[in-house]
Amino acid sequence: MVYQPPAGARDLLPLDVAQKRWIEDRLQQVFHAWGYHRIITSTLERLDTLMAGGAIERSTVIQLHQLEEDPLGLRPELTASIARTVATRLANSTFPQRLYYNANVFRRAQEGSHTRQQEFYQAGVELLGGDGVCSDAEILLLVMDCLHAVELPGQLILGEAGLTRSLLSGFPEAIRSKVRHAIATLDRLSLEALPLSDELKARALLLLDLRGKPSDVLQRVSALDLDDSERAIVNNLKSLVELLQASLTVPIVLDLSLIQTFDYYTGIVFEVVTQSGQVVLGQGGRYDQLLGQFHSQGQSIPGIGFSLHLENLHQILLATGQLPKQTRSSDWLVVSDSPQLAFAQAQKLRESGAVVEVNLTAGTREQIQTYARQRRIARIAWVQEDGQILVEDPFDTERTS
Repeated sequence: MVYQPPAGARDLLPLDVAQKRWIEDRLQQVFHAWGYHRIITSTLERLDTLMAGGAIERSTVIQLHQLEEDPLGLRPELTASIARTVATRLANSTFPQRLYYNANVFRRAQEGSHTRQQEFYQAGVELLGGDGVCSDAEILLLVMDCLHAVELPGQLILGEAGLTRSLLSGFPEAIRSKVRHAIATLDRLSLEALPLSDELKARALLLLDLRGKPSDVLQRVSALDLDDSERAIVNNLKSLVELLQASLTVPIVLDLSLIQTFDYYTGIVFEVVTQSGQVVLGQGGRYDQLLGQFHSQGQSIPGIGFSLHLENLHQILLATGQLPKQTRSSDWLVVSDSPQLAFAQAQKLRESGAVVEVNLTAGTREQIQTYARQRRIARIAWVQEDGQILVEDPFDTERTS
């Protein structure tokens, strides 16, 4: 029998881990520079927490079969878990709270998916207790700073879940979800085939096409018959775009057809994509009602955040040549017939900051030298019984002492 990881999972070998750590370390430096602190939440959660009040589809959650009353599942994302933690354990803290994470998430593979992957790695942040244009701008500038840290050009696609939801409210409830799905998937043919009046069909197609240069899209949406709350959202969008354009040189696309998979977003939503637009590197948005679902008195705390998809970043960065091409090699290989002398000398070298291996084989001198060369170890320390140490460069035919 051949033992393999379960479908949808994979093992990361040392080089994979080194490359993943290269990305994570640079992202973490950015998070720290912006004043964010790491949080680690449970991989297991109660199913009602994971579903975030119905905002997350139950079909995406990998559930655990058990006899306990509370059904459990593996987290499909981190935001709901962090919202639960803040609402139940940090509610009396000083806000805003700036938190970041680096963790794996699990999602059941959907039918028709071209991959069966069910485990993913993410790094991201949550800004809790901050609302308004400045908080939105901080998150958007931070996510673009992350791309800058790994030297990846990209573009920002910005939407507004609250405005899009409001504009969709004019459609009959029985068909609204189909309109929403067609717009979210940019499916013009399905949208045109829906049983809508000419007026509603024109409105649906207009929503589908509200995408492009921010000034153009804002002008078009401003011309609609908006109520006071919708017009306030548009004005906030204008202020946000102006602030971003004063700080960023990357392209910004305003896309009011942008609808995220998770339905807890209440304000801006966004994606960061490669310059070609073909690969989504990260996504996020504002969720001002989510924490209230976990607070003992239903108190809402505004929140906004994003997650970066480490697999997608890894895929793109491999082509740039920036990632490590090999794992780090040891500085020393210590060899001695006396284990006590070998471990003592190895410890001295480690205390000086070196990476040291102790030879564990009973091979010949030539075999030990071959091992050192294959592992790219810079020097061999031969420790004699009398304590004398002979230093050898395994790549040099002339041995030095």
